[in-house]
Amino acid sequence: MGVRRVVTGNDDNGKAVVVADADVTNIVRPSHRPGVAIHNVWVLDGAPAEINGPEETTDRTIGLLPPTNGSVFRVIEFPPEKDWIDSVDPDAAKAAWESIGAGHVGVTEKPAHPLMHKTDTVDFALCLEGEIYMVLDDSEVLIKAGDTVIQRGTNHAWSNRSDAVCKMMFVLVDGQQ
Repeated sequence: MGVRRVVTGNDDNGKAVVVADADVTNIVRPSHRPGVAIHNVWVLDGAPAEINGPEETTDRTIGLLPPTNGSVFRVIEFPPEKDWIDSVDPDAAKAAWESIGAGHVGVTEKPAHPLMHKTDTVDFALCLEGEIYMVLDDSEVLIKAGDTVIQRGTNHAWSNRSDAVCKMMFVLVDGQQ
């Protein structure tokens, strides 16, 4: 499944134009996360954003976290986890985070879900299709298509217990505790 990305800009005369219209090509498939696909749509290296900046920002390795003072926009496909979640022990979870440049984010002391993690970000999330549980330290919330989440640097995990892929949109903004 592709994620189409249309990028606009201004030509030499200041006229609004489309500078790119194609499927996202920066797709990360983390090791130890069977079927997960992270479509990196756009990255901002800082704020305020440079409006007339580069026409491509995803032609580099992009890990889980946004750049310092920046943000990242992505769409993630979460497959059903029932066939593989039992094989995720603490070492496999750490390896999964390390494979996307974030080995330090995992929660190690008796997490509510093996892929619990905590980042110094504010995350804006929108469920595009399917459903997924947001797992927190002491509770779970079922997120369905059309639901939004503002995740503010908390321990959390995403658990797809359904029989269908869940597609989520995220904007991660660098933050501080």
